[in-house]
Amino acid sequence: MSAAVDVAPLLLPYRDTDTDTDTDTGSSNEIQSLVPPVPSNGPDESTPSQRLASLDVFRGLTVALMILVDDAGGAFPSINHSPWFGITLADFVMPFFLFLVGVSISLAFKKISNKTTATRKVMLRAINLFLLGLLLQGGYFHGRNHLTYGVDVGKIRWLGVLQRISIGYLLASISEIWLVNNIMVDSLADFAWKYYTQWLFAIGLCSLYMCFLYGLSVPTWEYEAPSMNLSGFASGTQIVYCGVRGSLEPPCNAVGFIDRVILGEHHLYQHPVYRRTKECSVKSPDYGPLPPNSPQWCLAPFDPEGILSSLMAAVTCFVGLHFGHILLHFKDQKQRVLLWSMSAVPLLLFGYVLVILGIPSCKPLYTVSYACITAGVSGLILSIIFYIVDVKHFRKPTVLLQWMGMNALLIYALGACDLFSAGLQGFYWRSPENNLVDGTEALLQAMLHSKNWGTLAFVILEILFWGLVSGFLHMKSLYIRL
Repeated sequence: MSAAVDVAPLLLPYRDTDTDTDTDTGSSNEIQSLVPPVPSNGPDESTPSQRLASLDVFRGLTVALMILVDDAGGAFPSINHSPWFGITLADFVMPFFLFLVGVSISLAFKKISNKTTATRKVMLRAINLFLLGLLLQGGYFHGRNHLTYGVDVGKIRWLGVLQRISIGYLLASISEIWLVNNIMVDSLADFAWKYYTQWLFAIGLCSLYMCFLYGLSVPTWEYEAPSMNLSGFASGTQIVYCGVRGSLEPPCNAVGFIDRVILGEHHLYQHPVYRRTKECSVKSPDYGPLPPNSPQWCLAPFDPEGILSSLMAAVTCFVGLHFGHILLHFKDQKQRVLLWSMSAVPLLLFGYVLVILGIPSCKPLYTVSYACITAGVSGLILSIIFYIVDVKHFRKPTVLLQWMGMNALLIYALGACDLFSAGLQGFYWRSPENNLVDGTEALLQAMLHSKNWGTLAFVILEILFWGLVSGFLHMKSLYIRL
């Protein structure tokens, strides 16, 4: 039995010891022998458990990607989040996490002996995850280069990455507990009939999102611009003129409107990506001074993990559920890869068709086209990793990623949220700038004669460091879970 802090099935390893779900409702990264028989309602209990390494590898890859785009995105804006419309490398991180949550939920709930108990545990874990996200991203920790902490509770940010994942986890888990038909699966028709209610629920979430996004009228609104800002932009109350319906542009969309009404402008993310648009930055697609005659909304807050967009983001978890169900009910490895590809490719193509028809891809709004494209890519990547790692057993090149996937929550908190680097910066020589973190990065920049490439080298070393830390924890059977 590994020493672990039981914390939630999401960024972390999912393990299954063939126990009932009311004993452990969220920890399944294993399936029985990877080849459950058909027909079945789940895996054959007579076969031994074997860990599904591809999920760990994919999760570790996602954490590594998050560190890369967060820490090197400033040096290479092309891999940073898209300023508004479009998809870049960074825009795949959140959907990857949500997709993996869905896959793992399907494995965790393959047996449910008490639905009420399972629901209670799911709700408790979702709350714990939300509160952890509030602690990490609510503003209490100020991150690297800031040797301070603390937050004005009147300006705490209520939503963030872990909060969004907790919402998706809650909705997908509840549907897996209550909306799956109890029938035997021995054909594709039975498979569809078993889970059709769940998909109707996901379609309902998507429809609700679309109704609000295109049907809600957004009135003219105002906000308080910061007293110190770029290019002498006027401080004080700024008025943003809207009075439109169905806009997907930064100032007048329904996603931001709902967040401002329910959460309040002071509780939203204060540095939104649209500050890197051409309208708001002379260095677009990077942050920079405001251009002359920039629009009023450039300094307005906007939360990329808002309430309405999180409903649409939860649908990505349902796509992950579908892939996990295929894993459980179809025993042939090639058949699994084929069915996954048959699910992923149409999603990907449908997303691009929506773009052509006028529904642009936008990560801050989590538009339907963005959800389809990123979910389709997620499915294809899982298919490739599964084939390489779990079918062909070609694992040595991916072992660092596998270790990182086993302790993804720890790396997210300490690495991606900069808790570890900020802590190291607290030990300095005479001046706060003379610390191990900044010194190492400056040395690499000097060695490579390039600030940008030196930063990239530093980030790669950071990822390798967390891979080795995860490997050490794995050898000690230590896993941090929520």
